[in-house]
Amino acid sequence: MLSRKKEEFKPLVEGQVGIYVCGPTVYGPPHLGHAKSYITFDVLVKFLRWSGLKVRYVQNITDVGHLTDNADAGEDKIQRQARLDKVHPLELVDYFMIMYLHDMESLRIAHPNFFVRATQHIGEQIEMVQALLKKGNAYEVDGNVYFDVQSFPNYGKLSGRVLDEQRDAVRVDARSDKRNPRDFALWKRAEPEHVLKWNSPWGPGYPGWHIECSAMSIKYIGDTLDIHGGGIENRFPHHECEIAQSESYTGNQFVRFWVHNNMVTVDGVKMSKSLGNFKTCRDLLSRHTPEAIRAFILSTHYRSPTNYTEEAISAAATGLSRLLQLSKTVQQSSKNGASTSSNDSEIAQACSNADLAILSSMENDLDTPGAIANLYRFVTEVNRISSGRELSGTSAAHVKRVLSQWGSDVLGIIPPQEEMLSAGNVSPLMEIIIELRNEMKAAKKFEQSDNIRSKLNKVGYSIEDTKDGTRWKRIT
Repeated sequence: MLSRKKEEFKPLVEGQVGIYVCGPTVYGPPHLGHAKSYITFDVLVKFLRWSGLKVRYVQNITDVGHLTDNADAGEDKIQRQARLDKVHPLELVDYFMIMYLHDMESLRIAHPNFFVRATQHIGEQIEMVQALLKKGNAYEVDGNVYFDVQSFPNYGKLSGRVLDEQRDAVRVDARSDKRNPRDFALWKRAEPEHVLKWNSPWGPGYPGWHIECSAMSIKYIGDTLDIHGGGIENRFPHHECEIAQSESYTGNQFVRFWVHNNMVTVDGVKMSKSLGNFKTCRDLLSRHTPEAIRAFILSTHYRSPTNYTEEAISAAATGLSRLLQLSKTVQQSSKNGASTSSNDSEIAQACSNADLAILSSMENDLDTPGAIANLYRFVTEVNRISSGRELSGTSAAHVKRVLSQWGSDVLGIIPPQEEMLSAGNVSPLMEIIIELRNEMKAAKKFEQSDNIRSKLNKVGYSIEDTKDGTRWKRIT
């Protein structure tokens, strides 16, 4: 919100929510910062849908126009990386886009209603630029088209930056053809050697980074978005520029609620390739379960910085073991337990209390750390009431519903029930096999251990050794 305070969320159209989230610029592997952002919005969308709202969730793929200085100077990030890798830019885009989709799925992030690519919407962006020129909000200079910031008096209302701060924040070459250093590019002239370029009324060129999101979000959601999300680093200049050009174009409020997730540090230091502390999703998934990664990220509020350490993510995995153990217990009780028990009413009350506590946390600006803490309290309470005795079928069903609803469906920190049950009676046998493999590895019989894994894979079972222990799943 522009008010910079919590307000009650009510969609513009009753029962329907339009949400647009800035997706990745696909020129490198997905990393921990991506994981935080898209896990955050995954939980937000799932919670809104659980609340009974019909959500249209649109996420973009930036595959052109994002320059190396994040403003209007430098080289296109994708074209630069493609030149270094000696591949066509769109070949690079497809490679990393597929990697991004795969890694997000591995993190149990549900797909948006649809992804939109900037290069597939060049026509819409040209039309929007033409309209802004006609309205007097933009001007053209030698094939470049710029938005005239002075034509939008409210520029800066999202970031709160005053004019002098904005001037300091924008780097402009001395030879710039901008009228004002704060003006930003809507369309850039392409030099002859530039690969990603399209014909336009102003000559061959490519869209500015900001116009892409405005054109696509308006096309698929409408003039006014209920929620626009992205990383806090996008607040200025990207989202600030989106507001200016979108509201000048439509004459309507562009976004009703802004949601920005904070950044990720590694051992207290900003994550960077040059510092050697760059954590990719693929690397994390090779050593930790998706649920442990999600629990680690969601244990910090989305608006607060998240500091990654191996100890922190291992602690998240340890905490999850309590939830997983109770999930297994209630599954067994559902099959073998008596239909009713004397403590059914107490268990039912514990479930009701947990629902209210977790719901209160989620409604409080998506307080996922509070929701997870309340879920752990629920586990403690159920264990206290049962005192080690098997739950009745009735109580097991209540407990399973709470764990499934909040732990799996909304937060995604418990594997889906169908996955946990997919192997049927194979589970005890797999646990024995895993124990035998662990003994082999301890005895340094790695070849035999790998042979068991290979044979299991051939008959439809996948085994993966992670820092949090060995995990398995059915793959056929």
